[in-house]
Parts: sequence; C-alpha cells; structure tokens
Amino acid sequence: MAVSEHVDFNQFMEGVKRRNPYQTEFVQAVQEVAEDIFDFIQDKEEYHAQQILRRMTEPDRVVSFRVCWEDDDGDIRVQRGWRVQNNNAIGPYKGGIRFHPSVNESVLKFLAFEQTFKNALTGLPLGGGKGGSNFNPKGKSVREIMRFCQSFMTELYRHIGADVDVPAGDIGVGGREIGYMFGQYKRITNQFTGVLTGKGLEWGGSLIRTEETGYGAVYFLASMLATRGEDLTGKTAVISGSGNVATHAAEKIVQLGGKVLTLSDSGGFIHDPDGINQEKIDWVKTHKTHRRGRIEEYVDAFPGATFTAGKTPWGVPCDVALPCATQNELLGDDARVLVANGCKAVSEGANMPTDLAGVHVFKNAKILFAPGKAANAGGVAVSGLEMSQNSGRRSWKEDELQQMLKDIMADIHKSCLKYGDQGGGYVDYVKGANIAGFKKVADAMLAFGVV
Repeated sequence: MAVSEHVDFNQFMEGVKRRNPYQTEFVQAVQEVAEDIFDFIQDKEEYHAQQILRRMTEPDRVVSFRVCWEDDDGDIRVQRGWRVQNNNAIGPYKGGIRFHPSVNESVLKFLAFEQTFKNALTGLPLGGGKGGSNFNPKGKSVREIMRFCQSFMTELYRHIGADVDVPAGDIGVGGREIGYMFGQYKRITNQFTGVLTGKGLEWGGSLIRTEETGYGAVYFLASMLATRGEDLTGKTAVISGSGNVATHAAEKIVQLGGKVLTLSDSGGFIHDPDGINQEKIDWVKTHKTHRRGRIEEYVDAFPGATFTAGKTPWGVPCDVALPCATQNELLGDDARVLVANGCKAVSEGANMPTDLAGVHVFKNAKILFAPGKAANAGGVAVSGLEMSQNSGRRSWKEDELQQMLKDIMADIHKSCLKYGDQGGGYVDYVKGANIAGFKKVADAMLAFGVV
C-alpha cells in the first residue's frame, strides 16, 4: 500500500504545520478535528488508503485577489480579497464573506475547513467555503462601502455561481453589503440567480435569516440541557458580542425563560444584573445596527448596568455561556473560571470562539459543550433553505422556516449524540460533531475516487 494516514497524530499535525507555516488559526482548527477523527478512522482502512483526512486539509482552491477602490477624498485604496473553496464533495461551496482587518488566508482557511463539517451536519447538500477581505467597514461612509463591495464583486463573480459557490454574510457583511454585491453581480452577469444568501426579502431573501444563527445556538443549548432533564427557565446566561448572533441568542433565551446578564463588543462588556430583557435587546439592535454605536453606551440608557473596558464577560457567574463574538475569545483561563463559577453548559454562537486549551477544560470538566460547527449551524441551514426557495422561485412562511430550523438543530443534536455518547451520562459533543461531519464528507469523497 502507498504511503497513507497510518502515521501517528503528532506526525500528521507536524505535516499540517509544515505545509501551512504561520497559519495558526488553520492549524488549530485541523488539530481540534483530527484529535477526534484519528481514533475513529484507526480501523477503517478505506479512509487510510484514500488519504481522506490528508485531502480534507488541503482546500480545493484558494483564490487571492487585489481590490482597488476610491475613498470619499478621491484617494485610491488597495485591499486584499480571498475566496477559499475548501470541499464540494456533498454540494456547492457555501460559507460567508467577512470584512474585517483580522482577515487573512489562515483565518479564512480555518473558517472554510470548519464550514465543511458544519454544512455536512445540517443534512443539506452543501460544501464548505469562506471568503472575505481585510477591509474595515468601521468609520467608512455608506458610499465608500458601496464602492468597495462593487469592486470586490467585480473579481469574485468569476469564482461563484448558484451551483458552484454561494456566499453569505459574516462579520462586517450584513444585508446592506450583500445588496451592493448582489447588485454588482447582476450588473456584470445580467443574471438574477441565487448566488448570494442573506438577501433582502423583496429580492429573494428568506424570513428568519437574521435570527437563525442565534436562535439555532439556543435551540441546541436547550437540547443539551434536556438530556439532563433541565431547561432554560430561570437560568442565567453570559453572552459575548452584540451583533446579529448575540442579540438573537439573547432574545431566544429570554423567550425560553432565561435571564441574560452580559453583552460585549471589541471595547469591553456590559453587565446588567437586572437582566437584558426584550426592550433592552431591541435598544441594542437599533444602537448597533442603525447608529453604529458602541456597547459601552448601554449604561447611559440603562444606569443599573456597568461597563468593563477591555475585558470579556467570562468572569461573571452564570448557568450557561454563549460566546457569539469571534474566534479565540474564550481562553483556557476563562474556561476554568466559568467551570469554577458553576457554569453548566456552553454553546458556541461564533466560529471557534474557544481555544484548544478552553475546549480541553470543558471536556475534562464534562460540562455540556457544543462546538460552533454544531451549535451555530442554524445560520447556514437557513441559508441553504434560502437557496432552495430561490431555486423554486418561492418563499416559505415564517412558521414553516422556524419549524425547519428546529428540526435541523434537533437532527444535528442527534448526530452528535450518536458519535459522542461516552456513557455514564456524558456526551462529548465536539467528538460527536467532528465524526458525524467527517463521515458524511469522507464517504462522498470515497465514492468519487481520487479527485
């Protein structure tokens, strides 16, 4: 037999690091998956012989391009754009576009790799991809953002299509940016197709598109608690972030009887011991979305709250925690504090917000811990449903979509239970999600031969 994956875990990871120098986020994502997959494939010769895991860690392609645009002062600005098409074994590439100064090839490769497993877990025929730019929309005028989006799409349109690669929004890319990019795609191609998701309702969008990621993370959290005969009634929740995912996660927790204590942004976090109720959540949505304000201003509107600058909220005692901001925001020490303070469950609303040290802390403590590839899959699930609606030239009602989202999250939970049940009442949701996602993609790759 030719050289295969019959190497030990450390050898495998050394190879990943050697082939991807300085790409720490990507290497971290691969290691988190490989830790679980290695045991699973140990006695499955077909995966070894076909180098499946090795092939999964090489994206199908990474496209990098220059994005030139003109600011309001007439100066020419130059950014870098990417699209990482990781794996399309089970369907067209699907994954968001992120505009943020932290965006680089490593971040996008990690996100596309994670997206591959997340999309597989939804049960929908979606491959994994991710894209974006190091463009920072903060402080830019509406016209500057429009010009940048148009320039970005002028290159990206060559690499996407309704049956090829269907991007969505992500950090820094909301309905406004999707509109500008879709308008430019339509202008260039003279086609009105479902090439982007997260569109406005008037032009092919889907109901509950804004709510789905946050709601899905809470639905998954509720499913985990139910395995121990508990629910969210009366439970306190600490949430990071104050954008779309965080505010809708807070909203759903309140609807299910929980009490939300915190929200945050890059400047720090607010702690409201009286609870962040629906009225306050609505204030945050308006403040962040329409006024582009900072979370610290919450304490001016609601004086019972406090703001802590430059910190994350993980030191606030709680029953459940939902990291909904960005990658590696919850570190090993934070995880230890959460566990020491009695936190029972963590559901990731963001992509890989807990670093490896934190993941290991949660696993060792055997608390309920849902990785992003399972817990925040509601976003791409409804994106997939938007694609279906576009293909059928129809629009489903909100109650239909809410039920489909609940069913998809319940099915993901069942898949995690199938492969993650360790006995004794403990479920390793990370392991369950990794194996369930891997198996679906791997089996499709086996069917296609060496391609």
